[in-house]
Amino acid sequence: VQLVESGGGLVQAGGSLRLSCSASRRTFPTFAMGWFRRAPGKEREFVAAISWSVAGTAYADSVKGRFTISRDNAKITVFLQMNSLKPEDTAVYYCAARGGYSDTDPSRYNYWGQGTQVTVSS
Repeated sequence: VQLVESGGGLVQAGGSLRLSCSASRRTFPTFAMGWFRRAPGKEREFVAAISWSVAGTAYADSVKGRFTISRDNAKITVFLQMNSLKPEDTAVYYCAARGGYSDTDPSRYNYWGQGTQVTVSS
């Protein structure tokens, strides 16, 4: 499974961005998907996850109420809508896929994209 992220960029605090992650495999609908991020000098951290059935989503406390994860299985794409962005959201954002249930632990994901940079200026 190849994952390709897009949609990152530079935005002012309070602004919005929508990240996309396109998958290469038609079995994508059976994969749980997650978004993670890594800020300079910090560990990779969980942002959001969505189960294959779309019924289950999970968010880090730091983004709850501001970010929304969604997926379009027909287009084999997962999205991360980011609103009310803060400078502390600045990081490289990665999407990841795993068979089975969604998880907040990055070590449980088998497939990763190359990442897309999000920079939020104050």
